[in-house]
Amino acid sequence: MEILDLRHFSAADLRPLLEEEIAQWSVLLAWDYSQSAEMILRYMDAKILPGYAAIERGNVFGYSFFVYEQSKGVIGDLFVRNGCGARTANRREVEERLLTHVIETLQQSPGIHRVEAQLLAHDTGEVARPFLAQGFSKHPRVFMNFEIAKHPQTAPPLLGEFEIRPWSEEYYQSAAALITAAYRGHVDSDINDQYRTLTGSLRFMNNIVRFPGCGTFDPRASFVVFQRRTRTLVGLILCSLVRADVGHITQVCVLPEHRSAGLGVVLLSASTRSLRERGFRAISLTVTQANDRAITLYQRIGFDSVRVFDAFVWEG
Repeated sequence: MEILDLRHFSAADLRPLLEEEIAQWSVLLAWDYSQSAEMILRYMDAKILPGYAAIERGNVFGYSFFVYEQSKGVIGDLFVRNGCGARTANRREVEERLLTHVIETLQQSPGIHRVEAQLLAHDTGEVARPFLAQGFSKHPRVFMNFEIAKHPQTAPPLLGEFEIRPWSEEYYQSAAALITAAYRGHVDSDINDQYRTLTGSLRFMNNIVRFPGCGTFDPRASFVVFQRRTRTLVGLILCSLVRADVGHITQVCVLPEHRSAGLGVVLLSASTRSLRERGFRAISLTVTQANDRAITLYQRIGFDSVRVFDAFVWEG
């Protein structure tokens, strides 16, 4: 087995492996990974995707890639074929060797002072060793799922001082400001530093709304809440479509001073209603395990915990 630079290979070399990964994401997360896979293959053919591939007898059976975002590196994916076929290593060993190469490359890259990773398809603790060995912090996160047909359609009351509106591009700037304010001092701003600044939140919004990395943005199931008196945006929910019958909440947040007004439930209900009316089967989301209040809310609504995965952060 060899570990080689991913840019030595073409899309044709990686495509069979990605087809297996697409099937895995469908089973584990009810997620159509094909759009993300096609984007990866385009970058492969352009020779601009940094990362490493595990090969044996000329065949790629595992890979991991990363991207640079100014002074930050983000590990985008890790996948090794089941029964990987390596004569000298098992699957976990291959995963750890790939991650070790990625982590060392990022930590040694000039100007990189932070590295983040969230590996949804790996159970918590599975691939933690190379991260912890290099000084990363570990934050378990929960992948939750709501089966729409199992729960009756309800419309929780919205207090008269608030108004819910469908998403519109005109809310872009104020939505980014809301995200920054809502996550100030929150554990999730430790996991994703984009939440810490308006510029970062705008970048986060751009990634969600205009790129397919987290599904296809669905404005019909995305909403905002305004306070009537101040005409201030105080809450929002953003939804993407990750499969033909599954939606995924990419962001839901409410300003701290309004979190006792039931706005989170109203927003989740509005998204669910939109998806229900269009025949969707389920809606999913992720939440940091330390966020007890949010998890309790989601469970009360009817979300079930499907799996726990890890987010990792290194500050240089």
